[in-house]
Amino acid sequence: MRWIKRGEDWLSYAEWRRIELLLPRGHKGAHQIDDRCVINGIVHLLKAGSRWRDCPEVYGPYTTVYNRVSRWSREGIWTNIFTL
Repeated sequence: MRWIKRGEDWLSYAEWRRIELLLPRGHKGAHQIDDRCVINGIVHLLKAGSRWRDCPEVYGPYTTVYNRVSRWSREGIWTNIFTL
């Protein structure tokens, strides 16, 4: 798990606990970047209006952040999160 410094963590503990159970588990492949870290990166980019390539390294590789958004969109994960 990557540790995010104060100010880089966009989700409160309570917010994270609400959405954590809706995220897919058990993906195989290369080292899995922590979902909370990636979601914080997504929120950061949306708030900053930045390109994926400009994602700060603290949130993981920008390709991972982009791929997670893309895959979760196809799988309907975001719809489930936003309808909480």
